[in-house]
Amino acid sequence: MRSKQTTGLRISICVAGFSLLLAASANVFAAVFGLFGNTMSWKEEVLLHDGQIIIAERFYKLGGYPAIESQERMALDETVTFSLPGSNKKIVWKTDFRDSEPEPNSLNLILFDIVKGVPYIATYPAGCIAYNKWKRPNPPQILFKYEGEQWNRIGVAEFPSDVIKSNLIVGRPATKLLQSFYTTDQVSKKNREISTPEYKLVMRESIGRPSPTCPELKRVNGGWESPNGSTAPFPIIPANSDEKK
Repeated sequence: MRSKQTTGLRISICVAGFSLLLAASANVFAAVFGLFGNTMSWKEEVLLHDGQIIIAERFYKLGGYPAIESQERMALDETVTFSLPGSNKKIVWKTDFRDSEPEPNSLNLILFDIVKGVPYIATYPAGCIAYNKWKRPNPPQILFKYEGEQWNRIGVAEFPSDVIKSNLIVGRPATKLLQSFYTTDQVSKKNREISTPEYKLVMRESIGRPSPTCPELKRVNGGWESPNGSTAPFPIIPANSDEKK
């Protein structure tokens, strides 16, 4: 007859083993879906204008929750690695989202493409402070060309005319809905509900309303202030965005 002590020991071992299994499963899930710690990551297909498809690897560092009721952590920075077609070469785009940084930053990607071997990127300022840091452009987009192993800002006249529509997930998916991989169809579906043109198309003319929700701000004592004395941020968020900045 087995002793109660032996039975209790075996039950404890089973419980401990089950707990370890759950922990291991959680770590695997986190590794697969990019949710381990204060980060999130995924891969997505990028459909280029000539029909080629490349892979973009997107990685976010996250901070705390901006408010008690917030469902998502604040984005601190994003790094995107693009695999160039027909080669093993990769190029990287990185942006910082912290408003406390004095230099222009905080850009959301909408498009990546390659024309005649040259990579191009289209972005928009992710928030009112960023919009003011970039000197309130109209249309409210910031365009870049990759040359000399770095991203250089260009004007719309230098941006290829046959590169128009967003082909990257605009913003970031909600953490609870995050997938490890998105196809081109899934990327298009996520962006389809965006109603604001400058978040889904490269604009080539002034839109007449650069940002009705974002007043002109000035930097005061390390912060930002509107002409009437109220403080920022005044967020600019895509209509279908899953995130809150």
